[in-house]
Amino acid sequence: MNKIDTCGMACPQPVLMTKKSLEENPEGVDIIVDNNTAKENIKRFLESAGYTVSITEKEDTSIIEARK
Repeated sequence: MNKIDTCGMACPQPVLMTKKSLEENPEGVDIIVDNNTAKENIKRFLESAGYTVSITEKEDTSIIEARK
């Protein structure tokens, strides 16, 4: 599974990176985020694209798992 790290990035960069990663790996991707705005924007994008989303909180980061 492809994993991308968007920590330290402001929107819309994390969403754009997620979109590009899904174009290359349409079955799913794991995204590491470090702020709530990016987490919510990525979650909304993934759900609108038909992905199942689960989020795991880890200390200062969240891991968003997206699966078709």
